[in-house]
Parts: sequence; structure tokens; C-alpha cells
Amino acid sequence: MVLVLNRTYFPEGTQGTLEWNGTLVCYTIELPWLNNQQRVSCIPEGKYVLQKRFSPKFQWHLHLRNVPGRDLILIHPANDAKTELLGCIGPVSKHTGIGKGSSSRKALEKLKVLVYDALDRNEVVKISIQSKKVDV
Repeated sequence: MVLVLNRTYFPEGTQGTLEWNGTLVCYTIELPWLNNQQRVSCIPEGKYVLQKRFSPKFQWHLHLRNVPGRDLILIHPANDAKTELLGCIGPVSKHTGIGKGSSSRKALEKLKVLVYDALDRNEVVKISIQSKKVDV
């Protein structure tokens, strides 16, 4: 299974749409691209393996493995990239501004149902992060 995250970059933050088989799963918010600097930048485009992760803070969420130059890049609830993310990805139900969204926990639950089901069937789940293609 490969999820596709199409990003649009802005100086204040990064907006995205997360799709599976061409169907929208949720929207995403991230920090702006600042050359992969730890804790202040979104991560580089590429393909990453997803795995389940549990922490007391976020409960069950997702972990992106082997991100170059970064550790513990997660997909976890966040409605404001600047105040709630340190390089991670926040799933949201809708965008409310650049780097901002709403109903993040609801969006994460929808994503987890899809991903955890595949992982429980021993499928490898990847996320492909890319720039949004603009139709001219």
C-alpha cells in the first residue's frame, strides 16, 4: 500500500492532501520547508515506510521510518503546525489557513483505520511525499 502526500509549500507552512488509490483520505499540515533543519522544517520529499507507534502523549499514531537526518518523524494530531509540530505531519479534516487545520484527531482516526488494517495483514505501508503537480 502506498499513500501519496501531495504538498504545496508556503513561507508560513506546508499544506497537503493525503490520498490512497486516488481517493482523498485527509488533508495535512506541516512546517515550512527550511532545508530539513531539525524541529523547524518539514521533511524531504521521498518514500518512507510507516509503522504503528504508541506514546502516552499521542496514544496510537504513525511513525515514518528512515527519514534522512531526522528522528521520530510522526503523523500525529495537530491543528497548528507552528505550535504543535516539530517536523512531523498533522492530519486534518480541513485546512483553515496556511499550516492550520481542524478536527485533526478525527482525520488521524480515519487514516489509522486504513493503515492499521493493512499493517495487520502484514502489508508494507509507505507514504510517498511529493510536490503537488499544478495543471496549466
